[in-house]
Amino acid sequence: MDFTAERKAMVDSQVRVNDVTERAIHLAMLAVPRESFCAPDRAFAAYSEEAVVIAGERRLMPARDVAKLLQAADAREGEKALAIAAPYAAAVLARMGLSVTAQEADQAVFDVVGEALAAEGVATVVAPLDQPTGEGWDVIVCEGGVAALPESWGAALRPGGRIVAVERRGAVGKAALYVKGREGLSRRELFDSSPAVLAALTPAPTFAL
Repeated sequence: MDFTAERKAMVDSQVRVNDVTERAIHLAMLAVPRESFCAPDRAFAAYSEEAVVIAGERRLMPARDVAKLLQAADAREGEKALAIAAPYAAAVLARMGLSVTAQEADQAVFDVVGEALAAEGVATVVAPLDQPTGEGWDVIVCEGGVAALPESWGAALRPGGRIVAVERRGAVGKAALYVKGREGLSRRELFDSSPAVLAALTPAPTFAL
């Protein structure tokens, strides 16, 4: 299978045509081997528009949605980024010249993608997803759905820092951009997206009598 040709087709047919105009994103996605970020027996589907399995219940976010999130984040060379449950986005950001740390709650994900992340110079941390490692991040990105944005993510941003994530409470989620200002986080909705909600960020059910 010619993965180089598949990458070009992905960028041309899934990314450029969906209003992603940032050339740095195009070049990074043309370079990052997306097939290395999914389960080996699913590598053939890496460049499709489906959410391909990484490990267990975790799946890759479609390239179109990753590209749109990163463009909204206005990620810039030299910035620091934390990719929470977002290994492919981590690699793309690293190719764009950011200093990137990838955080996962399950080592099984890194067992699949760890070698590819190391090749891109991405640091890795295993920790609960609602407890972001470090602080003073310029960008935080997440490829999984969240029922509600953890407050701890905003606290880990520097002033002017941005979070891009998909909030999903029903059948269709909304990608959103958060920017940290003096008064806290501002929020802007971006586009519809429906990644599976991350189990680790799903609130426990409550019952009332």
